[in-house]
Amino acid sequence: MSMGEKVYLAVDMGASSGRHVLGFLEGGKLRLEEVYRFENGVTDLGGTLYWDLPFLWKNVCSGIRRAVEVSQNIQSVGVDTWGVDFGMLDANGRLLSNPVAYRDSRTNGYPDAAFATVSRDEIFASTGLQFMQFNTLYQLAAMKKANDPLLEVGHRFLQIPDLFHWLLSGVEANEFTNATTTQFFNPTTGDWAYDLLEKFGIPTRFLGKITPPGTNLGRLRPSLARELGGDMNVVLPGTHDTASAVLAVPALGGERNWAYVSLGTWALMGIESSSPNVSRRMSELNFTNEGGVGNTYRLLKNITGMWILQECRKYWNARGANWSWDALTKITDASPALVRFINPEAAEFFAPENMVEAICAFCRRTGQSVPQTEGEILRCATDSIALRFRQVFEMCEEINGGRIETLHIVGGGTKNRQLCQAAANATGRTVVTGPVEATAIGNILMQAIADGAVADIAQARKIVRDSFPMETFSPSDTQAWEEAYVRYCQWA
Repeated sequence: MSMGEKVYLAVDMGASSGRHVLGFLEGGKLRLEEVYRFENGVTDLGGTLYWDLPFLWKNVCSGIRRAVEVSQNIQSVGVDTWGVDFGMLDANGRLLSNPVAYRDSRTNGYPDAAFATVSRDEIFASTGLQFMQFNTLYQLAAMKKANDPLLEVGHRFLQIPDLFHWLLSGVEANEFTNATTTQFFNPTTGDWAYDLLEKFGIPTRFLGKITPPGTNLGRLRPSLARELGGDMNVVLPGTHDTASAVLAVPALGGERNWAYVSLGTWALMGIESSSPNVSRRMSELNFTNEGGVGNTYRLLKNITGMWILQECRKYWNARGANWSWDALTKITDASPALVRFINPEAAEFFAPENMVEAICAFCRRTGQSVPQTEGEILRCATDSIALRFRQVFEMCEEINGGRIETLHIVGGGTKNRQLCQAAANATGRTVVTGPVEATAIGNILMQAIADGAVADIAQARKIVRDSFPMETFSPSDTQAWEEAYVRYCQWA
Protein backbone atom coordinates (compact mmCIF):
# COMPACT_ATOMS: atom_id res chain seq x y z
CA MET A 1 0.00 0.00 0.00
CA SER A 2 1.41 3.38 -0.98
CA MET A 3 1.28 6.44 1.25
CA GLY A 4 -2.21 7.88 1.41
CA GLU A 5 -3.94 4.84 -0.09
CA LYS A 6 -7.14 3.68 1.62
CA VAL A 7 -8.59 0.20 1.12
CA TYR A 8 -12.25 -0.84 1.52
CA LEU A 9 -14.02 -4.15 0.99
CA ALA A 10 -17.43 -4.48 -0.66
CA VAL A 11 -19.39 -7.72 -0.36
CA ASP A 12 -21.83 -7.43 -3.26
CA MET A 13 -24.37 -10.25 -3.19
CA GLY A 14 -27.04 -10.98 -5.77
CA ALA A 15 -29.69 -13.66 -6.09
CA SER A 16 -27.46 -15.84 -8.28
CA SER A 17 -23.93 -14.98 -7.16
CA GLY A 18 -21.84 -12.83 -4.87
CA ARG A 19 -18.36 -11.42 -4.89
CA HIS A 20 -15.86 -9.57 -2.72
CA VAL A 21 -14.34 -6.49 -4.31
CA LEU A 22 -11.48 -4.47 -2.83
CA GLY A 23 -11.41 -0.75 -3.55
CA PHE A 24 -8.05 1.05 -3.47
CA LEU A 25 -8.57 4.81 -3.16
CA GLU A 26 -5.71 7.23 -3.71
CA GLY A 27 -5.23 10.62 -5.33
CA GLY A 28 -8.89 11.04 -6.19
CA LYS A 29 -9.05 7.77 -8.10
CA LEU A 30 -10.47 4.36 -7.28
CA ARG A 31 -9.09 1.00 -8.42
CA LEU A 32 -11.03 -2.24 -8.02
CA GLU A 33 -9.85 -5.82 -7.50
CA GLU A 34 -12.25 -8.73 -7.28
CA VAL A 35 -10.77 -11.22 -4.83
CA TYR A 36 -13.53 -13.80 -4.33
CA ARG A 37 -16.70 -15.02 -6.03
CA PHE A 38 -19.36 -17.51 -4.95
CA GLU A 39 -22.64 -18.94 -6.16
CA ASN A 40 -26.05 -18.23 -4.69
CA GLY A 41 -29.53 -19.57 -5.34
CA VAL A 42 -32.67 -20.72 -3.60
CA THR A 43 -33.17 -24.17 -2.03
CA ASP A 44 -36.54 -25.93 -2.10
CA LEU A 45 -37.18 -27.53 1.29
CA GLY A 46 -40.57 -29.18 1.55
CA GLY A 47 -42.10 -26.88 -1.02
CA THR A 48 -40.75 -23.62 0.47
CA LEU A 49 -37.94 -21.68 -1.20
CA TYR A 50 -35.19 -20.63 1.22
CA TRP A 51 -31.88 -18.79 1.06
CA ASP A 52 -29.11 -20.95 2.56
CA LEU A 53 -27.78 -18.43 5.08
CA PRO A 54 -25.10 -20.68 6.67
CA PHE A 55 -23.69 -21.43 3.20
CA LEU A 56 -23.67 -17.74 2.31
CA TRP A 57 -22.07 -16.81 5.62
CA LYS A 58 -19.26 -19.33 5.07
CA ASN A 59 -18.58 -17.69 1.72
CA VAL A 60 -18.69 -14.18 3.19
CA CYS A 61 -16.03 -15.29 5.69
CA SER A 62 -13.93 -17.06 3.05
CA GLY A 63 -13.99 -13.93 0.92
CA ILE A 64 -12.92 -11.69 3.78
CA ARG A 65 -10.11 -14.10 4.59
CA ARG A 66 -8.95 -13.90 0.98
CA ALA A 67 -9.23 -10.09 0.99
CA VAL A 68 -7.03 -9.90 4.09
CA GLU A 69 -4.42 -12.01 2.30
CA VAL A 70 -4.41 -9.42 -0.51
CA SER A 71 -4.30 -6.39 1.78
CA GLN A 72 -3.64 -6.06 5.50
CA ASN A 73 -4.84 -2.45 5.46
CA ILE A 74 -8.58 -2.81 4.89
CA GLN A 75 -10.36 0.03 6.68
CA SER A 76 -13.85 -1.46 6.61
CA VAL A 77 -16.28 -3.94 5.07
CA GLY A 78 -19.90 -3.45 3.99
CA VAL A 79 -22.52 -5.76 2.47
CA ASP A 80 -25.16 -4.98 -0.14
CA THR A 81 -27.84 -7.39 -1.40
CA TRP A 82 -31.32 -7.44 -2.90
CA GLY A 83 -34.30 -6.07 -0.97
CA VAL A 84 -37.48 -7.35 0.74
CA ASP A 85 -36.27 -10.67 2.24
CA PHE A 86 -35.49 -11.11 5.94
CA GLY A 87 -34.75 -13.37 8.90
CA MET A 88 -35.92 -13.37 12.52
CA LEU A 89 -33.81 -13.61 15.66
CA ASP A 90 -35.16 -14.84 18.97
CA ALA A 91 -34.68 -13.05 22.29
CA ASN A 92 -31.34 -14.83 22.75
CA GLY A 93 -29.96 -13.61 19.43
CA ARG A 94 -30.37 -16.89 17.55
CA LEU A 95 -31.58 -17.15 13.98
CA LEU A 96 -34.98 -18.86 14.02
CA SER A 97 -35.13 -19.93 10.37
CA ASN A 98 -33.36 -19.58 7.07
CA PRO A 99 -34.89 -16.60 5.22
CA VAL A 100 -37.66 -17.45 2.76
CA ALA A 101 -36.91 -16.26 -0.78
CA TYR A 102 -39.03 -13.63 -2.49
CA ARG A 103 -39.96 -16.00 -5.37
CA ASP A 104 -41.66 -18.39 -2.94
CA SER A 105 -45.32 -19.06 -3.71
CA ARG A 106 -46.61 -17.92 -0.31
CA THR A 107 -47.33 -14.45 -1.71
CA ASN A 108 -49.29 -15.68 -4.73
CA GLY A 109 -52.50 -13.66 -4.95
CA TYR A 110 -50.91 -10.61 -3.35
CA PRO A 111 -51.05 -7.63 -3.30
CA ASP A 112 -54.73 -7.94 -4.32
CA ALA A 113 -55.41 -10.20 -1.32
CA ALA A 114 -54.21 -7.42 0.97
CA PHE A 115 -56.62 -4.83 -0.39
CA ALA A 116 -59.54 -6.52 1.38
CA THR A 117 -57.91 -5.44 4.64
CA VAL A 118 -56.36 -2.09 3.68
CA SER A 119 -57.06 -0.27 0.43
CA ARG A 120 -54.44 0.21 -2.26
CA ASP A 121 -54.62 3.99 -1.88
CA GLU A 122 -54.09 3.79 1.88
CA ILE A 123 -51.11 1.44 1.53
CA PHE A 124 -49.48 3.77 -1.01
CA ALA A 125 -50.17 6.88 1.07
CA SER A 126 -48.43 5.20 4.03
CA THR A 127 -45.46 3.78 2.12
CA GLY A 128 -45.10 5.29 -1.37
CA LEU A 129 -43.90 1.93 -2.69
CA GLN A 130 -44.45 0.15 -5.99
CA PHE A 131 -46.89 -2.77 -5.67
CA MET A 132 -45.15 -6.11 -6.22
CA GLN A 133 -46.31 -9.41 -4.80
CA PHE A 134 -43.02 -10.21 -3.10
CA ASN A 135 -42.80 -7.03 -1.01
CA THR A 136 -42.10 -7.77 2.65
CA LEU A 137 -45.53 -6.50 3.71
CA TYR A 138 -47.19 -9.33 1.76
CA GLN A 139 -44.70 -11.88 3.05
CA LEU A 140 -45.70 -10.94 6.61
CA ALA A 141 -49.41 -10.87 5.68
CA ALA A 142 -49.08 -14.37 4.23
CA MET A 143 -47.33 -15.52 7.42
CA LYS A 144 -50.14 -14.02 9.50
CA LYS A 145 -52.74 -15.83 7.42
CA ALA A 146 -50.85 -19.12 7.84
CA ASN A 147 -50.43 -18.62 11.63
CA ASP A 148 -46.65 -18.76 11.20
CA PRO A 149 -45.11 -19.11 14.70
CA LEU A 150 -42.19 -16.84 13.69
CA LEU A 151 -44.51 -13.86 14.11
CA GLU A 152 -45.13 -14.89 17.71
CA VAL A 153 -41.59 -15.75 18.81
CA GLY A 154 -39.60 -13.40 16.56
CA HIS A 155 -37.70 -10.82 18.58
CA ARG A 156 -35.72 -8.94 15.89
CA PHE A 157 -36.50 -8.49 12.22
CA LEU A 158 -33.35 -8.19 10.10
CA GLN A 159 -33.21 -8.01 6.31
CA ILE A 160 -30.60 -10.00 4.41
CA PRO A 161 -27.73 -7.46 4.57
CA ASP A 162 -28.70 -6.61 8.17
CA LEU A 163 -28.20 -10.28 9.04
CA PHE A 164 -24.68 -10.26 7.62
CA HIS A 165 -23.77 -7.01 9.37
CA TRP A 166 -25.06 -8.53 12.63
CA LEU A 167 -22.98 -11.66 12.06
CA LEU A 168 -19.93 -9.49 11.36
CA SER A 169 -20.27 -6.95 14.16
CA GLY A 170 -22.81 -8.24 16.66
CA VAL A 171 -24.96 -5.13 16.11
CA GLU A 172 -28.62 -5.50 15.15
CA ALA A 173 -29.32 -2.61 12.76
CA ASN A 174 -32.11 -2.05 10.24
CA GLU A 175 -30.40 -0.10 7.45
CA PHE A 176 -32.49 2.64 5.81
CA THR A 177 -32.27 1.89 2.06
CA ASN A 178 -33.27 -1.75 2.46
CA ALA A 179 -35.97 -0.90 5.01
CA THR A 180 -37.66 1.22 2.36
CA THR A 181 -38.20 -1.87 0.15
CA THR A 182 -40.51 -3.54 2.71
CA GLN A 183 -43.68 -1.55 1.94
CA PHE A 184 -44.07 -0.82 5.63
CA PHE A 185 -41.66 2.10 5.83
CA ASN A 186 -43.32 5.51 5.84
CA PRO A 187 -41.18 7.98 3.85
CA THR A 188 -43.14 10.94 5.20
CA THR A 189 -42.37 10.18 8.86
CA GLY A 190 -39.03 8.50 8.17
CA ASP A 191 -39.98 5.54 10.37
CA TRP A 192 -41.77 2.22 10.14
CA ALA A 193 -45.46 2.37 9.15
CA TYR A 194 -46.58 0.95 12.49
CA ASP A 195 -50.28 1.79 11.98
CA LEU A 196 -50.35 -0.04 8.66
CA LEU A 197 -48.90 -3.24 10.14
CA GLU A 198 -51.31 -3.09 13.07
CA LYS A 199 -54.26 -2.96 10.65
CA PHE A 200 -53.04 -6.26 9.22
CA GLY A 201 -52.67 -7.69 12.73
CA ILE A 202 -48.91 -7.98 12.27
CA PRO A 203 -46.74 -7.42 15.37
CA THR A 204 -44.34 -4.48 15.34
CA ARG A 205 -42.30 -5.26 18.47
CA PHE A 206 -39.52 -6.86 16.40
CA LEU A 207 -38.79 -3.71 14.36
CA GLY A 208 -35.63 -1.89 15.41
CA LYS A 209 -34.36 1.63 14.95
CA ILE A 210 -33.72 2.54 11.33
CA THR A 211 -30.03 3.27 10.76
CA PRO A 212 -28.66 5.44 7.94
CA PRO A 213 -26.05 4.31 5.41
CA GLY A 214 -22.58 5.42 6.40
CA THR A 215 -23.04 4.29 10.01
CA ASN A 216 -19.99 2.59 11.52
CA LEU A 217 -21.22 -0.40 13.53
CA GLY A 218 -17.81 -0.96 15.10
CA ARG A 219 -15.12 -3.58 14.61
CA LEU A 220 -15.51 -7.20 13.61
CA ARG A 221 -16.45 -9.51 16.47
CA PRO A 222 -13.09 -10.28 18.17
CA SER A 223 -13.37 -14.04 17.66
CA LEU A 224 -14.22 -13.48 13.99
CA ALA A 225 -11.28 -11.12 13.48
CA ARG A 226 -8.95 -13.80 14.87
CA GLU A 227 -10.51 -16.46 12.67
CA LEU A 228 -10.24 -14.35 9.50
CA GLY A 229 -6.72 -13.12 10.18
CA GLY A 230 -7.48 -9.41 10.26
CA ASP A 231 -9.63 -6.72 11.83
CA MET A 232 -11.63 -3.90 10.28
CA ASN A 233 -14.69 -1.72 10.83
CA VAL A 234 -18.14 -2.82 9.72
CA VAL A 235 -19.79 0.09 7.89
CA LEU A 236 -23.28 0.23 6.42
CA PRO A 237 -23.28 1.09 2.71
CA GLY A 238 -26.54 1.63 0.89
CA THR A 239 -27.35 -2.03 1.62
CA HIS A 240 -29.95 -2.25 -1.14
CA ASP A 241 -27.87 -2.92 -4.23
CA THR A 242 -29.66 -0.29 -6.32
CA ALA A 243 -28.98 2.38 -3.69
CA SER A 244 -25.27 1.61 -3.97
CA ALA A 245 -25.45 1.56 -7.77
CA VAL A 246 -27.12 4.98 -7.91
CA LEU A 247 -24.39 6.47 -5.71
CA ALA A 248 -21.96 5.43 -8.47
CA VAL A 249 -23.90 7.21 -11.24
CA PRO A 250 -21.31 9.67 -12.62
CA ALA A 251 -23.79 12.52 -12.88
CA LEU A 252 -22.89 16.20 -13.03
CA GLY A 253 -25.08 18.73 -11.30
CA GLY A 254 -27.90 18.34 -8.86
CA GLU A 255 -31.46 17.13 -9.15
CA ARG A 256 -33.75 17.41 -12.14
CA ASN A 257 -31.37 17.19 -15.11
CA TRP A 258 -30.65 13.45 -15.22
CA ALA A 259 -32.25 10.07 -14.79
CA TYR A 260 -30.68 6.66 -14.32
CA VAL A 261 -31.14 3.03 -15.24
CA SER A 262 -29.46 0.33 -13.18
CA LEU A 263 -29.47 -2.31 -15.88
CA GLY A 264 -29.23 -6.03 -15.35
CA THR A 265 -31.85 -8.76 -15.50
CA TRP A 266 -34.17 -6.05 -14.23
CA ALA A 267 -33.97 -2.38 -15.14
CA LEU A 268 -34.58 0.15 -12.40
CA MET A 269 -35.24 3.55 -13.96
CA GLY A 270 -35.80 6.70 -11.97
CA ILE A 271 -34.64 10.03 -10.67
CA GLU A 272 -32.90 11.10 -7.49
CA SER A 273 -34.84 13.40 -5.18
CA SER A 274 -34.20 15.13 -1.87
CA SER A 275 -37.72 14.25 -0.72
CA PRO A 276 -40.27 11.45 -1.20
CA ASN A 277 -43.32 11.76 -3.46
CA VAL A 278 -46.47 9.94 -2.36
CA SER A 279 -48.85 11.71 -4.72
CA ARG A 280 -51.79 10.00 -6.39
CA ARG A 281 -50.01 10.30 -9.74
CA MET A 282 -47.03 8.36 -8.40
CA SER A 283 -49.45 5.63 -7.34
CA GLU A 284 -51.21 5.62 -10.72
CA LEU A 285 -47.86 5.21 -12.48
CA ASN A 286 -46.89 2.48 -9.95
CA PHE A 287 -43.63 4.28 -9.15
CA THR A 288 -41.83 3.72 -5.90
CA ASN A 289 -40.05 5.74 -3.22
CA GLU A 290 -36.93 3.85 -2.20
CA GLY A 291 -34.28 5.24 0.09
CA GLY A 292 -30.98 6.45 -1.28
CA VAL A 293 -27.73 7.49 0.33
CA GLY A 294 -27.15 11.00 1.64
CA ASN A 295 -30.77 11.58 2.70
CA THR A 296 -32.08 11.11 -0.84
CA TYR A 297 -34.93 9.12 -2.32
CA ARG A 298 -34.96 7.10 -5.51
CA LEU A 299 -38.23 7.74 -7.32
CA LEU A 300 -38.15 4.78 -9.68
CA LYS A 301 -39.95 2.02 -11.50
CA ASN A 302 -38.80 -1.60 -11.65
CA ILE A 303 -39.17 -2.83 -15.24
CA THR A 304 -37.89 -5.61 -17.46
CA GLY A 305 -34.22 -5.34 -18.39
CA MET A 306 -32.00 -7.98 -19.96
CA TRP A 307 -34.24 -10.84 -18.86
CA ILE A 308 -35.91 -11.50 -22.22
CA LEU A 309 -32.61 -11.42 -24.11
CA GLN A 310 -30.94 -13.66 -21.53
CA GLU A 311 -33.74 -16.22 -21.73
CA CYS A 312 -33.62 -16.35 -25.54
CA ARG A 313 -29.87 -17.02 -25.47
CA LYS A 314 -30.37 -19.61 -22.73
CA TYR A 315 -33.03 -21.39 -24.83
CA TRP A 316 -30.87 -21.54 -27.97
CA ASN A 317 -27.71 -22.58 -26.16
CA ALA A 318 -29.53 -25.32 -24.28
CA ARG A 319 -30.17 -26.79 -27.71
CA GLY A 320 -26.51 -26.74 -28.70
CA ALA A 321 -26.22 -23.33 -30.39
CA ASN A 322 -23.40 -21.94 -28.17
CA TRP A 323 -24.18 -18.32 -29.07
CA SER A 324 -21.88 -15.66 -27.58
CA TRP A 325 -23.31 -12.22 -26.87
CA ASP A 326 -20.99 -10.70 -29.49
CA ALA A 327 -22.27 -13.09 -32.15
CA LEU A 328 -25.89 -12.43 -31.21
CA THR A 329 -25.28 -8.69 -31.38
CA LYS A 330 -23.94 -9.02 -34.93
CA ILE A 331 -26.93 -10.95 -36.23
CA THR A 332 -29.29 -8.56 -34.44
CA ASP A 333 -27.56 -5.58 -36.05
CA ALA A 334 -28.03 -7.24 -39.44
CA SER A 335 -31.80 -7.57 -38.90
CA PRO A 336 -34.19 -4.73 -39.84
CA ALA A 337 -35.12 -2.45 -36.94
CA LEU A 338 -38.57 -1.32 -35.76
CA VAL A 339 -40.51 -4.01 -37.63
CA ARG A 340 -42.45 -5.61 -34.77
CA PHE A 341 -42.85 -5.13 -31.02
CA ILE A 342 -43.78 -6.90 -27.81
CA ASN A 343 -44.82 -5.52 -24.44
CA PRO A 344 -41.86 -6.53 -22.22
CA GLU A 345 -44.06 -6.21 -19.12
CA ALA A 346 -46.75 -8.61 -20.37
CA ALA A 347 -47.36 -11.56 -18.04
CA GLU A 348 -46.32 -14.12 -20.65
CA PHE A 349 -42.72 -12.88 -20.49
CA PHE A 350 -42.32 -13.11 -16.69
CA ALA A 351 -41.30 -16.79 -16.53
CA PRO A 352 -42.18 -18.66 -19.74
CA GLU A 353 -40.88 -22.15 -20.44
CA ASN A 354 -39.85 -20.96 -23.92
CA MET A 355 -39.10 -17.25 -24.28
CA VAL A 356 -38.56 -17.54 -28.03
CA GLU A 357 -42.01 -19.02 -28.58
CA ALA A 358 -43.53 -16.46 -26.19
CA ILE A 359 -42.20 -13.64 -28.41
CA CYS A 360 -43.46 -15.31 -31.59
CA ALA A 361 -46.85 -16.00 -30.01
CA PHE A 362 -47.23 -12.37 -28.92
CA CYS A 363 -46.49 -11.12 -32.44
CA ARG A 364 -48.92 -13.66 -33.93
CA ARG A 365 -51.67 -12.79 -31.44
CA THR A 366 -51.34 -9.05 -32.11
CA GLY A 367 -51.47 -9.39 -35.86
CA GLN A 368 -47.82 -8.56 -36.50
CA SER A 369 -45.39 -10.45 -38.70
CA VAL A 370 -43.77 -13.32 -36.79
CA PRO A 371 -39.95 -13.17 -36.48
CA GLN A 372 -38.24 -16.10 -38.20
CA THR A 373 -34.55 -15.87 -37.27
CA GLU A 374 -32.58 -15.41 -34.06
CA GLY A 375 -31.62 -11.91 -35.20
CA GLU A 376 -35.22 -10.92 -35.89
CA ILE A 377 -36.34 -12.26 -32.51
CA LEU A 378 -33.65 -10.35 -30.64
CA ARG A 379 -34.20 -7.19 -32.69
CA CYS A 380 -37.88 -7.32 -31.75
CA ALA A 381 -37.01 -7.72 -28.06
CA THR A 382 -34.24 -5.07 -28.04
CA ASP A 383 -36.36 -2.47 -29.84
CA SER A 384 -39.26 -3.17 -27.48
CA ILE A 385 -37.15 -2.86 -24.32
CA ALA A 386 -35.76 0.46 -25.59
CA LEU A 387 -39.28 1.74 -26.32
CA ARG A 388 -40.34 0.64 -22.83
CA PHE A 389 -37.46 2.75 -21.55
CA ARG A 390 -38.91 5.66 -23.53
CA GLN A 391 -42.32 5.09 -21.96
CA VAL A 392 -40.96 5.07 -18.40
CA PHE A 393 -38.55 7.94 -19.17
CA GLU A 394 -41.60 10.08 -20.02
CA MET A 395 -43.07 9.13 -16.64
CA CYS A 396 -39.81 10.21 -15.00
CA GLU A 397 -40.03 13.59 -16.73
CA GLU A 398 -43.62 13.99 -15.60
CA ILE A 399 -42.68 13.25 -11.99
CA ASN A 400 -39.60 15.44 -12.33
CA GLY A 401 -41.73 18.36 -13.48
CA GLY A 402 -39.42 19.20 -16.37
CA ARG A 403 -37.22 17.95 -19.18
CA ILE A 404 -34.41 15.53 -18.34
CA GLU A 405 -31.33 15.93 -20.51
CA THR A 406 -29.24 12.83 -19.78
CA LEU A 407 -29.99 9.18 -19.12
CA HIS A 408 -27.21 7.40 -17.20
CA ILE A 409 -27.11 3.62 -17.57
CA VAL A 410 -24.97 1.70 -15.09
CA GLY A 411 -24.40 -1.99 -14.34
CA GLY A 412 -23.68 -5.11 -16.32
CA GLY A 413 -26.29 -4.34 -18.96
CA THR A 414 -24.12 -1.51 -20.27
CA LYS A 415 -22.09 -4.17 -22.09
CA ASN A 416 -25.02 -4.39 -24.52
CA ARG A 417 -24.08 -1.34 -26.59
CA GLN A 418 -26.87 -2.09 -29.03
CA LEU A 419 -29.53 -1.61 -26.35
CA CYS A 420 -27.79 1.53 -25.07
CA GLN A 421 -27.86 3.08 -28.55
CA ALA A 422 -31.48 2.03 -28.96
CA ALA A 423 -32.28 3.71 -25.63
CA ALA A 424 -30.76 6.97 -26.92
CA ASN A 425 -32.73 6.70 -30.16
CA ALA A 426 -35.98 5.90 -28.39
CA THR A 427 -35.75 8.64 -25.74
CA GLY A 428 -34.16 11.26 -28.00
CA ARG A 429 -31.71 12.00 -25.18
CA THR A 430 -28.01 11.55 -24.63
CA VAL A 431 -27.22 8.23 -22.95
CA VAL A 432 -24.05 7.92 -20.87
CA THR A 433 -23.05 4.39 -19.89
CA GLY A 434 -20.80 3.15 -17.12
CA PRO A 435 -19.51 2.12 -14.75
CA VAL A 436 -20.22 -1.58 -15.15
CA GLU A 437 -19.37 -2.33 -11.50
CA ALA A 438 -21.64 0.40 -10.15
CA THR A 439 -22.97 -1.50 -7.12
CA ALA A 440 -19.56 -2.47 -5.72
CA ILE A 441 -18.24 1.05 -6.43
CA GLY A 442 -21.14 2.69 -4.61
CA ASN A 443 -20.69 0.34 -1.66
CA ILE A 444 -16.98 1.18 -1.44
CA LEU A 445 -17.47 4.94 -1.81
CA MET A 446 -20.12 5.02 0.93
CA GLN A 447 -17.58 3.39 3.23
CA ALA A 448 -15.02 6.00 2.15
CA ILE A 449 -17.46 8.80 2.96
CA ALA A 450 -18.01 7.28 6.41
CA ASP A 451 -14.25 7.09 6.84
CA GLY A 452 -13.78 10.76 5.94
CA ALA A 453 -11.63 9.93 2.92
CA VAL A 454 -14.37 11.25 0.60
CA ALA A 455 -16.28 14.38 1.52
CA ASP A 456 -19.72 13.73 0.06
CA ILE A 457 -21.72 12.23 -2.79
CA ALA A 458 -20.66 14.94 -5.24
CA GLN A 459 -16.98 14.13 -4.64
CA ALA A 460 -17.74 10.40 -4.84
CA ARG A 461 -19.30 10.88 -8.28
CA LYS A 462 -16.31 12.90 -9.42
CA ILE A 463 -14.08 9.98 -8.39
CA VAL A 464 -16.27 7.70 -10.52
CA ARG A 465 -15.94 10.03 -13.52
CA ASP A 466 -12.17 10.21 -13.08
CA SER A 467 -11.63 6.49 -12.49
CA PHE A 468 -13.80 4.47 -14.83
CA PRO A 469 -14.49 4.46 -18.57
CA MET A 470 -17.79 5.84 -19.83
CA GLU A 471 -19.33 5.95 -23.27
CA THR A 472 -21.75 8.47 -24.72
CA PHE A 473 -24.52 7.54 -27.16
CA SER A 474 -26.24 10.32 -29.11
CA PRO A 475 -29.74 9.79 -30.51
CA SER A 476 -30.15 9.03 -34.20
CA ASP A 477 -33.04 8.11 -36.53
CA THR A 478 -35.31 9.90 -34.09
CA GLN A 479 -38.20 10.37 -36.53
CA ALA A 480 -38.34 6.63 -37.26
CA TRP A 481 -38.27 5.89 -33.53
CA GLU A 482 -41.05 8.45 -32.90
CA GLU A 483 -43.25 6.67 -35.42
CA ALA A 484 -42.31 3.30 -33.97
CA TYR A 485 -43.26 4.47 -30.48
CA VAL A 486 -46.81 5.17 -31.64
CA ARG A 487 -47.06 1.62 -32.99
CA TYR A 488 -45.43 0.13 -29.88
CA CYS A 489 -47.99 1.83 -27.63
CA GLN A 490 -50.74 -0.23 -29.27
CA TRP A 491 -49.37 -3.26 -27.46
CA ALA A 492 -47.92 -1.69 -24.30
